[in-house]
Amino acid sequence: MCEKNEIQNRKQQIRLIGIGMGSAASMTREATEAIEDSDCLIGARRMLEAAGGKAAVFCEYRAEEILSYIEAHPEYGKIGVVLSGDTGFYSGAKKLAELLKTRPGKYDIRLIPGVSSVACLAAKLGTSWEDAAVISLHGQDENFIQTVNWNHKTFLLLGGTGTGARMLRRLLEYGMEDVTVSIGRNMTGPDERIVTGHPGEIPEEAAEGLCAAMILNPHPDKTAGPHIRDEEFIRGDVPMTKAEVRAVSLAALELTEDAVVYDIGAGTGSVSAEAARSGDRIRVCAVEKNPAALELLRQNRRKFRTDGIRIVEGAAPAALDGLEAPTHVFIGGSSGSLREILETVLGRNPKVRIVINAISLETLTEAMRAAEDGLLVNPEITQITAARSRKLGRYHMMTGQNPVYIISAGGKERG
Repeated sequence: MCEKNEIQNRKQQIRLIGIGMGSAASMTREATEAIEDSDCLIGARRMLEAAGGKAAVFCEYRAEEILSYIEAHPEYGKIGVVLSGDTGFYSGAKKLAELLKTRPGKYDIRLIPGVSSVACLAAKLGTSWEDAAVISLHGQDENFIQTVNWNHKTFLLLGGTGTGARMLRRLLEYGMEDVTVSIGRNMTGPDERIVTGHPGEIPEEAAEGLCAAMILNPHPDKTAGPHIRDEEFIRGDVPMTKAEVRAVSLAALELTEDAVVYDIGAGTGSVSAEAARSGDRIRVCAVEKNPAALELLRQNRRKFRTDGIRIVEGAAPAALDGLEAPTHVFIGGSSGSLREILETVLGRNPKVRIVINAISLETLTEAMRAAEDGLLVNPEITQITAARSRKLGRYHMMTGQNPVYIISAGGKERG
């Protein structure tokens, strides 16, 4: 009984161990010693096979299940959780450590760093990685084209079925045939393979599995700020929010670095493109029902390499079903459904920031009625009447654009 109580009351030592690329050659001495000192090892099957050792093993990679196992087995005084790469770099160690810390005083937790796949690939390619952008595509459909477009050097962590193939296809889809891609697969192992070439030259199977990639862009976009000239957009006959109005409207949106933006009545996508270019973590849902406008949206998304834009076909509010909750909403066209759109987006997020462009007095009237009914909190209204010069012989004359009302509201708790 005394021995059982002693086991129950002692503080278990939990070591979260980064084992690098999963070969003995890429493990640090500290990691190897921690593995040898453990009486139980936990990790994904591939990690356990790489770690070796004589301890008892539990094959699991999900943080919640690992915690449950640890709590159910107090007889193990020294538990090692083996993880690929480095524990501080896109690692499952982060979530597990947070869960373990919800049991204060129960565990002695220590993180043991390893060699990350990015550091390993950079070394094998004879380059640095401190001057690169780094994105993880492992287990998620992260936007990356815009980041590659902005940077000379980008590292991507690949993983999961089809992730590498999708990366190569998307580079081609967005017209980035001139970038150079280097993919490292099974690095430091006996079947290590590093392939370098342009996206159209690399076979998709070379990027399968847990890989890391480096992309060199010879012509990164060095434009500061999101603003794009009107004439740069592919226009057709679809109406477009003009540059002066876009600038004030985007300022009124007060975008945050992780914003989820609805652009309702997106048209050519001028607002969507500039919102997406405001930050590489911003996600934009461009909602449009006009087939001609939808095609222009696709063309402009490709031209400006703004893969943060998701094109949603249909009329709001019905087309908003299934989208993630917005933090910011721009309404450039409501087709007479302004009130229903406002009720829908406020139902998803009562603190959503809303900006409406009204050209007609009827739309302005709709907005003011919505404000009277509490759908627009503390609305601010700005009218813009811009004029641009045009050449007439040897003279320059000013030509006025249509006046636009910009109504902004929300961003705080209603009421």
